[in-house]
Order: sequence, then C-alpha cells, then structure tokens
Amino acid sequence: MDIFYPFEWLADYITFVVFHLQADTRLAEACHFFIYDSLKILVLILLITHLMSLLRYYLPVEKLRDFLKSRNFYGLDYFLATIFGAVTPFCSCSSIPLFIGFVEAGIPLGVTFAFLIASPLINEVALALFIGMFGLKITALYVGAGIAIGIVGGFIIEHLHLERFVEDFVWQVKSQPRQIERKKASWKEVVRNVSREALGITKKIVWYVLAGVGIGALIHGYVPQGFFAAYLQKAGWWGVPLAVILAVPLYSNASGVIPIMQSLVEKGVPLGTALALMMAIVGVSLPEALILKKVIKWPLLTIFFGIVTLGIILIGYLFNVIL
Repeated sequence: MDIFYPFEWLADYITFVVFHLQADTRLAEACHFFIYDSLKILVLILLITHLMSLLRYYLPVEKLRDFLKSRNFYGLDYFLATIFGAVTPFCSCSSIPLFIGFVEAGIPLGVTFAFLIASPLINEVALALFIGMFGLKITALYVGAGIAIGIVGGFIIEHLHLERFVEDFVWQVKSQPRQIERKKASWKEVVRNVSREALGITKKIVWYVLAGVGIGALIHGYVPQGFFAAYLQKAGWWGVPLAVILAVPLYSNASGVIPIMQSLVEKGVPLGTALALMMAIVGVSLPEALILKKVIKWPLLTIFFGIVTLGIILIGYLFNVIL
C-alpha cells in the first residue's frame, strides 16, 4: 500500500470535487501537484525535524565537537564530521561561529571543512523532500554523494596544509573551558523542547516550501514535456557544469529548490543535471562565500569552493550514468 495514498486522495478530492476542475487540463494538473506535494512534504518535514531535534537534544553540537577533539579516529573523523554536519542545522549566517568553534577546539582544518561541506547539502529538510519526491533509493544515493564530497573535500584540504590561509584572529581566539549544564528534564519537557525546535524550523521554511512547490506546479502543469531537455541536449556534456555555473550566483535552501528540481526531472531534465543545479545552489552559494571570506583568505576559499564545485559536477555525471 502506498503510504502517501491519503494525500493523493485528498488532493483528488480538493482538485476535482471542491474546485470542480476538469481532469487532464493544465490547471488541474498544476493544482493537484501543488496540493499533493505540499501536504506530503510538510508532513514529512514535521516528522523528520522532530526526530532530528530529538537527536540534537541528546547530542548537541558542543558535545559532537568535543567528541571529535578527544579521540584519534584514524581517518574516520572525516566521515563522522559529515554525519555530524548532516544532523546539525546550518545556514550561511552560522558558518563563521561554527568554523571558529571547531578551529578553537583544536579540530583539524580538513575535518572542519568536511563538516562545513556536508552540513548545507544534507539536512532534515533535504531528506524529507527527497524521500517524498524521489523515494528512498535516490535519497540514499544523494546522502552518500553529499557525504563523499565532504570526506574527499576535507581530506584534500587537510593534506594541502592550508592553515596559513586562515585569518590570524581565528587562531588567536583563546579556548575557554565550557561546561554544558543540562538539567534533568522530564519526558514532557523534552517533548515540549523538541517540538518547539522542530516547529520553529518548519515555520522558517514553510513559505520556501510552498513557493518552491508552486513554481514546480506551474512547470508541471504548463511546461511541455521535454522542453528543458531539448535545450540541455544542445549543451551536450556541458549540461552538468553549465547547471552548476548558473547556480553559483543564486541562493536558496533545499526547501525551495528541490520541488523545482522534481518538476524539471519530470519534464525531461536528467536527474544528475537537476541534482547538480540543486546542490550548487545550496552548497556553493555566493552569500556563503562572502561570509566565509571573513575568516579565511582567498586561496583557501577558492580551493574550498573549487573542490565542492568539482565534486558536484562529478556527482551530476555519475547520477546521469547510473539512473
């Protein structure tokens, strides 16, 4: 049984019974797409943000950072950093305090960048959207791709010994011993705190989700099948890097981009090309570059974004070949 059948039924009812739209018309297709995807995505986001908030309650970022600092993982620290990045809320505005906090704690630069690479690419919102739109298989491949970029990128940066390109004031920040006092809370208080955080995240992104689904609905209902594919075919093998280049000046989060990505795929755009566009918008944004410039110098910033960009392009080609 399709677990999303109730949303399908409700979308059918609203589209054809409440709105009295004629089946097989562009307006009906766009309306049905918007209602179905909005309901499905928002419910998935609520569920997954609650689960991730519960995980973060018991494993706050300070503990994760100290965990990475306290042990020698013989190379597994890159993998663990990407996993921690995936469960940590991230936006461009948080990149500086996270970067300084990791460097201050004595965590290697490469491990720090593995975290910074993975965090915007893999998060609970992206997981909810991918599961709802592309299923578990593609979601698992996407998560694996994000983790791979983080691990390889962090490893390369660490072995290039680029510490000299971190701004001097970052190294001068004196580490202060921090004791995290967490009072014992009842399960009701835990549930209340977790729900407050999860609902807060959902409220911040709900309009991005609806806007993205709305644009996706218009593409789904009104753009002819194969319209985008025809232009991308003219680009040939340049399609994937072209998508990444076009994405760099843009900025959005996964909640606004992935619904559009789904509609592009349905209209004939290869999945890898659409994925490269989405990952570049989320992970190689100009605003993040400008913010990180405050703590790292141009050579390191250029290498960082070059590695991520190349990784995204390779992932795009790989997805186009295997899917």
